[in-house]
Amino acid sequence: MDGSATKLHYPNMGRIPTYALYGEVDSERQHDWLHWETIQARSRLHDYRIAPHRHEHLFQILHLVEGNGRVTLDDTEFDLGPGSTVAVPALTVHGFTFSTDVEGVVVTLLERDLVAIDLALPAATVIREDTAAIADALARLTAEADDPGSRHDLAMRAHVTLLLLALQRSGGRPASGAAGIDRTRRHAEAFRRLVDRQFRQTRRVADYARQIGISHTHLNRICRQLLGASAQGVIERRVALEARRQLQFSTLSIKQIGAELGYDDPAYFTRLATRLLGMPPSAFRRKMKG
Repeated sequence: MDGSATKLHYPNMGRIPTYALYGEVDSERQHDWLHWETIQARSRLHDYRIAPHRHEHLFQILHLVEGNGRVTLDDTEFDLGPGSTVAVPALTVHGFTFSTDVEGVVVTLLERDLVAIDLALPAATVIREDTAAIADALARLTAEADDPGSRHDLAMRAHVTLLLLALQRSGGRPASGAAGIDRTRRHAEAFRRLVDRQFRQTRRVADYARQIGISHTHLNRICRQLLGASAQGVIERRVALEARRQLQFSTLSIKQIGAELGYDDPAYFTRLATRLLGMPPSAFRRKMKG
């Protein structure tokens, strides 16, 4: 890490946008479990400057091969050169500037898939030394993603596990962050994970606030600041994600999907799904199947 890193401040944290991938607020790709692209491909679209933003559910690993850059991680800036690796957990405010000759790769994963592997996730980190194992793990992971072999799911899980191990073994130290930012993010992360586990059982914001140990009002403030929606809106986004998955990939009836998601009244679920999906669930299913 850069020992002389620059400290930054964000007086208007609530205005920092939350994206799926950078510049794609409503991208359906946020529901894929892996996405990768070259640094050049996306940064070129934005004149080699990726403005500070955050992702609600995504964990990203960026590995620079050629060129130079600078990354912002919360309140600190770091210089990047060939071989640098950056780990960016969900909710970390991050932005980049790159030289026009930049080459490298960015891999994006759903954080909940990494949590399921039962390895500690790296904090926001810049790694500059001994990154060959990370580069190798990234290459093997993206190769399997592009050209699936037999037992593809098992292979992907193995490659992701090896990538996490390579990040852990690198010895990279976490980027320092302001205590207030860290505390707020911990509450937001706790809420997201509770919603992932319990959205079928309860959609009462007060239930989640009580488990986290903060007030209903403070939870809403945190959600609007870091997640770009009210606490109830975050819960509904999770319901919408699961509804989309079930409508697209399962053969359950709409009534059965509603019941599986915790809605015993089929008419109410249909009205809710229509609002969340922008069309009736039956029309959404036809569109996806088509």
